[in-house]
Amino acid sequence: MSIISNIFNELGQSRKKAFIPFITAGDGGLDNSEALVFSLANNGADIIELGVPFSDPMADGPVIAKSHERAVADGVSLSDVLAIVDRFREHNKSTGIVLMGYTNPIEVYGYKAFAERAQEVGVDGVLVVDMPPEEAHDLKSELDAVGIDLIFLVAPTTTDDRLKDISKIATGFVYFVSLKGVTGAGNLDIDSVNHHLARMRNYIKLPIGVGFGIKNAETAKQVSENADAVIVGSTLVSIVEQFSSDKDKMITKVGNLANQISNAIN
Repeated sequence: MSIISNIFNELGQSRKKAFIPFITAGDGGLDNSEALVFSLANNGADIIELGVPFSDPMADGPVIAKSHERAVADGVSLSDVLAIVDRFREHNKSTGIVLMGYTNPIEVYGYKAFAERAQEVGVDGVLVVDMPPEEAHDLKSELDAVGIDLIFLVAPTTTDDRLKDISKIATGFVYFVSLKGVTGAGNLDIDSVNHHLARMRNYIKLPIGVGFGIKNAETAKQVSENADAVIVGSTLVSIVEQFSSDKDKMITKVGNLANQISNAIN
């Protein structure tokens, strides 16, 4: 059983839900990213999603897309992101780490080399935004070999047949994109989210995390009543951008919001 599965099992036994914050690695500086990962872990994060900077983040809205641009401009690479995880694991073995990004940097690194290095530093899961299930088998075989979960996105428009296909290949958890559009878009319709969660569970037996449109503790609490995990990204990335020149305030603000959301959902 994977680390991510263990996290969800332990939370489920306590009737708790997972809090999964997202930041783009290297945005605001590698040292700041490392400090933010520790701050998130210390303020209730069960699993942390680290965005791997990419020059064309097509699935992301303006806030996260700009964070990719800033990190890419600073020369942050996939190797740098793996190094952040490596240093984090020297002090924290229990918080899950998921790398979220795009196919190109992983292909350039090499699937086998990437999987082996990711396992070596302590990555627990990988979510490749632009890799559909039909194209994921080569990467999945390498990740399976080292015990790393391959996580997939599901949208409101995902058909039942597509859900069946994803259920055969996904491990760890499934990320439900609760809104049509890009990250940071719109406001949530909780009834619609719950409707889709019920439909998805006819086919998906893994835990389901809900992301996109969750901007505060109140919304997170509403989502957590039916989701297995609450995923928050754009709001945290906005704080990183706003306080990029004041590291202490940045870390404090991110930690405070993480703490509020973690407390709200449990």
